[in-house]
Amino acid sequence: MSEDNRNDSEIDWDLEADVVVVGFGAAGVAASVTACEAGADVLLLEKAPESHAGGNTRVAGQGYLNTSDAGLAADYLNALCGEFPVPAAMVRVWAEEMCRNNDWLASLGGDPQEHQHPPEGIEFPELPGSDCVHKFHDGPTYGFSLTWKRLQSLVSERPIRVEYSTPARSLIQDRAGGQIIGVRADKAGRELKVKARRAVVLTCGGFENDQEMIRNYLPGLPYCYPSGSPYNEGDGVRMAMSVGADLWHMNNFAGPSMALKVPEIPTTFSMQALHFGKELPGGMIVVGPDARRFTDEKFHTRHGKVPRNGRWQQLMTPCPMYMVFDHTLFEAAPLYDKTPRHGWTPLVERYDWSDDNRAELARGWIKTAPDLAALAVTLGLDAERLERTVRRWNDGVADGLDPDFGRDKMLNP
Repeated sequence: MSEDNRNDSEIDWDLEADVVVVGFGAAGVAASVTACEAGADVLLLEKAPESHAGGNTRVAGQGYLNTSDAGLAADYLNALCGEFPVPAAMVRVWAEEMCRNNDWLASLGGDPQEHQHPPEGIEFPELPGSDCVHKFHDGPTYGFSLTWKRLQSLVSERPIRVEYSTPARSLIQDRAGGQIIGVRADKAGRELKVKARRAVVLTCGGFENDQEMIRNYLPGLPYCYPSGSPYNEGDGVRMAMSVGADLWHMNNFAGPSMALKVPEIPTTFSMQALHFGKELPGGMIVVGPDARRFTDEKFHTRHGKVPRNGRWQQLMTPCPMYMVFDHTLFEAAPLYDKTPRHGWTPLVERYDWSDDNRAELARGWIKTAPDLAALAVTLGLDAERLERTVRRWNDGVADGLDPDFGRDKMLNP
């Protein structure tokens, strides 16, 4: 008889609760707190140790949306989806509940504050309904895990049990009717059977750290690495599929973007020179494996989306990619943005990048060579083509323009 398909009375349970929530991010907090406020006994299972808990919520920009009109919010979501429509019932629920985010947070002691990024507030202001969509955070400023800290406190202030370092592995179904009655989890190498008297809620993130799922679901990406939590490995997707759940929208994601990934750290480093709002001395371009440029490196993407032929489509990322730059840029400032408001590497890993970039050069994270031909050999690129690419860039910026992609920032040879 399968361990995952038995009657309740046949299982020796290790833990139990009315509601078992899997994953301690914003969705897990909302589910746990709502169930607790309704009188349920809640148990929250978190894969990460306590010091790493919080999922992407902890290291995101800390903003969330609140809308002022459900009808206009529905218009905005439908326009966002474009040729990929979402069922009307789902749009309606999203639009109605999005209007209540501030009220919900304030009712629990939060302090919703609006923030806008100049020159435009919402990400797609040109779409119908955008006027009703506003961005908020909790507390005096956005970033730095501040909204997450508020959400975390909502759990700690309530009788919600949390089991850290306890990844859920599979759902347990009742043999008679297939009802979900619990989950199997691991704790310090020991299997736990966790009974859910009323419900199991899966709020355990995406699959951005599972390279096989990335290849299967994300178009054109042989691999990618997160700027968020390294604990999101598709566990919830696999558990849901195992009991017959259908999937949708698996090929749409917040990205891609260009960043540095090194073997020693699971998440990425954002490079200052690639940030749309940073102007630094020195020359910089990004090339793909054919030693050619493929985009405006300084374009302000909209969560990885760029305009192409009248549509917003994901940024082309011909992996592997290389940021080629000169000694002036190397000497100007730390290549890594050492003071960002979000991201796993600065907020959790807290790697201290050297001010002069030389520690990272010594580690081999930065490659150097006396000339372009030698650099091409080091990177495994075609030397002649790399030289042509750089020459074309230099000739263009000498005339004050990017002849290929219209880049208008850091036009330095």
